[in-house]
Parts: sequence; C-alpha cells; structure tokens
Amino acid sequence: MSTGLRYKSKLATPEDKQDIDKQYVGFATLPNQVHRKSVKKGFDFTLMVAGESGLGKSTLVHSLFLTDLYKDRKLLSAEERIRQTVEILKHTVDIEEKGVKLKLTIVDTPGFGDAVNNSECWKPITDYVDQQFEQYFRDESGLNRKNIQDNRVHCCLYFISPFGHGLRPVDVGFMKALHEKVNIVPLIAKADCLVPSEIRKLKERIREEIDKFGIHVYQFPECDSDEDEDFKQQDRELKESAPFAVIGSNTVVEAKGQRVRGRLYPWGIVEVENQVHCDFVKLRNMLIRTHMHDLKDVTCDVHYENYRAHCIQQMTSKLTQDSRMESPIPILPLPTPDAETEKLIRMKDEEVGGGVRVSRAGPGLLSFLTPFSMLSPPPAEAHAGNAAEDEAANAGPVTPPQPHISRDLPPLGMAPPTPGARWAWT
Repeated sequence: MSTGLRYKSKLATPEDKQDIDKQYVGFATLPNQVHRKSVKKGFDFTLMVAGESGLGKSTLVHSLFLTDLYKDRKLLSAEERIRQTVEILKHTVDIEEKGVKLKLTIVDTPGFGDAVNNSECWKPITDYVDQQFEQYFRDESGLNRKNIQDNRVHCCLYFISPFGHGLRPVDVGFMKALHEKVNIVPLIAKADCLVPSEIRKLKERIREEIDKFGIHVYQFPECDSDEDEDFKQQDRELKESAPFAVIGSNTVVEAKGQRVRGRLYPWGIVEVENQVHCDFVKLRNMLIRTHMHDLKDVTCDVHYENYRAHCIQQMTSKLTQDSRMESPIPILPLPTPDAETEKLIRMKDEEVGGGVRVSRAGPGLLSFLTPFSMLSPPPAEAHAGNAAEDEAANAGPVTPPQPHISRDLPPLGMAPPTPGARWAWT
C-alpha cells in the first residue's frame, strides 16, 4: 500500500477503510516475500581469477571482499615454480553484511602462463568448468533436487599484463577457449605502472584485438527506459571503462589526514578507491552491487543451457543408434493376392469397359499397364487371349503376356480408324 493511501486511511471513516480493504488484494507484497525468502536462504557466487603469477590476483580479491582467503598460502621458490603445472584451488568463505549472507567461492589457477611452453595450458581450467556443469546436470536430473549446490563458475576475472602491447597468444587462446563457457571480464593488472595516456592506448588496443579475434567477453545489459539518470550514467561509464585498469592493496596508508587503502611510493600515494587513479571502484560496483545477479543469470540461461542442450543431443543420438543396432525395425512383405482376387479385379475391369488392366507382376507389387499404342486384335485372338488369361489366373500370378502391337498405326493425334479399336495399357 502506498504512503498516500496509508495517510488517507488514517483520516477516513470506518466505512471508507472497509472499502479500501476490499480494493486491496495484496499481491503487491510479493517482492517482500521473495526478499525474505532470499535473505533467509542466502546467496552463493563463484569467481575465478586467472592470469600469470605476479599480477596481483590475490591482492585484488582481498581488496574486493575485504577478506583474506590466502592465509595459509605457501610461496614457492624459483625451482618449484619451474616444475609447477596448472592447478585448480578453491577457497570458500561465508560473508555476512547487514543480515545478508553470501557464500563466496574463489577459484584460483596457480601456474597458469608461467611455463616456457604455454600451449594448451588452459586445458585444466576448461575441464574444471565442464566438470562443474556436468555435476550440476547430474544433480538436477537426480531424485533429490532440493539441496543442489551450485558450483558453476559465474565470472572469470582474467588479468592482462600491463607490460605488453596488447593481448599475447596465451591471452587469446585462453579467452577463446572459455568465452562460450563462462563470463569473462578482462582486467589490466597493476595499472599504477602506466600513466593515464598509456592506459587509454592499451584499452583501445585490447578492445580492437578482442573484436579482431572474435572473443565474446561479458556484455553489460542495456538499461531499461524507466531507470533513473544516475543509473544510466553509471552504466555508460562502466561500458566505456572496459577493460578495467585496476590496482589492489592490502595496506592502509594515511593521505591528507585520512586513512585510505592504497600504495605508498616515493613520489606519492596511489589510492585504490580513487576513480581518478584506477577503475577498482567501477569493477567492485559492477561485480557486487549492480551485476552479480545478471552474471548468475547469464551463466544459468546461456552457458549452462548450451551445455545441457549439447548433452541431451548426444544422449538422444546415442540412444537412437543403440536401439537401431539392438532391435532393427523389420521390413514386412506386402501380402500376395490370391487367384480369386485377381479374377475379381479382371471382372470389374471388363464391366467398366475401360482399357486399363491391372495385374500383379510380382509378390506384393501393384503395377499398372502404361498406354503404348492402338491395338485392333482379331476377335478370335482376343477370345483366345482371354481364355489363356483365365487359365493363368487359376494357376496363380504370372507375368502378363506382351500385347500385340499393330504396325499400321495412324498419325499421332488422330482418332482410332475403327470403332472397335481401343487403347492398351502396360
């Protein structure tokens, strides 16, 4: 019920209150019911971070969620890094903010892009994404569907090195291998290594190469017409800022009498949450405050549905092939007409008086005699032919005799020379 309606009901008489209550159905409280149910159940979100070592992935995750997920992380030596292969590590933490619970799962990929030969180094990552789709598909198709755990990857933050001149081959290979399976959000790591003009040029170069190689990164949804201007302006800024140039920091420094999260350098302080210095605030707003639910919807409605449709198609084709091999459909022969049926057909043909003869040339095969010429057989020959046909009908179906073709044929298109002439069909 609106505020004006509540205020009006206070000044109204008891009779007016009854009329208002009769007009109020109550389905306007459905959003409140969904809100209470969602808050009670809680939310889950799975975020994957990928990129070569040393680009600040762990630091950025700590800055985004203000949670240290890598307390027990062991730093590898140089020799161990040489032998290291791509691994998949999951870190799960429960976060609560103003009564809202979030089960956050961070999927880390240590060892990615660190080898000398990085060909197919994204294969373990794609296998992991497919395994989560397969597990969810099995749980969804099972008997107990009430408590299904959603471990599908909803978003992948891919860190691009700021020291290159665009995308490297490993970057292109990774994003092309995963862009049909997960929402990819490209990031320019350690943006404090570049001046603003260099960041703008690198962003333009990365956008051009993404279009050139046909990579499908996460696309921000269009704003509705009824949205306010502030939200539309924020959406335009997000689209213009992609790929986001970010900086992460776990330390709090003092700048201009205020304690801020940033990095202290001899020439000054880089503030993480200052939009003039980097795009960290825009990334956080997009990932958590405005587009988290849309990322989950795209994962469920697009990426998972494509995987599910592909699996069902494969299962259907396999079942069809197996059924054909085990129980092929038998080809049943058509019944062969007996002599009595042939005789009835011939009698009906003679009663009609037409020149069309129907004969059974073989078992189960009905053939019509096609017109070929004008015949004028002598009456004796016609009588003898009918007798021979009667005997053949009594004996069984045989090949019909070839009709006698007259050599004295009239020119094409002329009428028969005698009234007794008729067409013969074979």
